[in-house]
Amino acid sequence: MLSFDLNFARGGFVLNAAARVGAGVTGVYGPSGSGKSTLLALLAGLLTPTRGQVRLGERVLVDTTARRVLPPWERHVGLVFQDGQLFPHLTVRQNLLYGFARIPQAGRNFDLAGVAGLLELTPLLDRRPTLLSGGERQRVALGRALLYSPQLLLLDEPLSSLDDRLKQQILPFLKRIKDETRIPMLYVTHAHSELDYLADRAYGMERGTLLAQVTD
Repeated sequence: MLSFDLNFARGGFVLNAAARVGAGVTGVYGPSGSGKSTLLALLAGLLTPTRGQVRLGERVLVDTTARRVLPPWERHVGLVFQDGQLFPHLTVRQNLLYGFARIPQAGRNFDLAGVAGLLELTPLLDRRPTLLSGGERQRVALGRALLYSPQLLLLDEPLSSLDDRLKQQILPFLKRIKDETRIPMLYVTHAHSELDYLADRAYGMERGTLLAQVTD
């Protein structure tokens, strides 16, 4: 269970977002500039809220009243951006294992063979990102996030840079991750069709305000 109640102000922009979400995919949709990516950055620890709390299971990630703000590397949160952000000088295998190597063995919930099989990456392990298609790069980014053994997976418009053909290739992999890992996922998008396919519930975001749940 993820719960948060956050306020963030920067310049003329103000974000207010509060929700409690469980397993499965929770969609967050809205126009560009509405605050969707800012919300994910706050949950991941890339931004610090003006005030608020974030709890993941029994762990308190943020409590500004108590001056507790865990850094990103202590949150066990996986984050996938729209462009994948792979390391071009590393192979697919090395990209996948980048975060995995930093997790103690007892805390590893997945292994390379399992994730590579889940995302059909096994034949690509020795390639470099420059030799991959856009869809393959996004699958590597998803695999890298999974191998970090996250307790929460944040996806920031992961398909927005892909054409329709590649989107249709990646969506089944996202559904497979949802069905087979049971990791709570927060999925940011402006495409209702992606939410119709993946999401168990969805919230709208408008001018920095997270709106009430609209589907379940």
